[in-house]
Amino acid sequence: MARREVPDEVAAIRRGIEQCLSATDHDGRVISNSKYGVYAFYDYDGEPIYVGQTMERLRVRIRRHLTNQRTDAVAMNVLDPFEVAEIEMWPFFELEDRRHTADEIRNTLNAAEYTVFNRVLGESSYGAVLNEKPITPCHLIKLPQSVRKSIIPDELYMLSNGE
Repeated sequence: MARREVPDEVAAIRRGIEQCLSATDHDGRVISNSKYGVYAFYDYDGEPIYVGQTMERLRVRIRRHLTNQRTDAVAMNVLDPFEVAEIEMWPFFELEDRRHTADEIRNTLNAAEYTVFNRVLGESSYGAVLNEKPITPCHLIKLPQSVRKSIIPDELYMLSNGE
């Protein structure tokens, strides 16, 4: 069976995902290489549609969502990867040193996810974020600097608007 070419639009979005996942912080670290972090997905209107956390590198977790590999959010039809236009990431590089216990890491990520969820919920025009399960309430924390990037090239936005 011959392998089919990927449509230009799909290839452009894949490049957008890679550019997003290659973003660096002020110290030159690739943000998505952080083993621990929180992330949010936004739709084409800038509305938050999903908030999650990871203990397996932001890059790996985000890719799994966007390539429709087995994730609870995709399996439960809560998150449609084709609705994601922007990604925001909060890396927790400081949790990677060996001083932190598993409980400390889990508690920090739970509090960070809750903080991000509340922040994006407050920014939503609809007062909603479509996570597959409720975020565990905890205390709000000061978040590290985030990076928010579009994964949809401008030329695709123009195509969708008939320009």
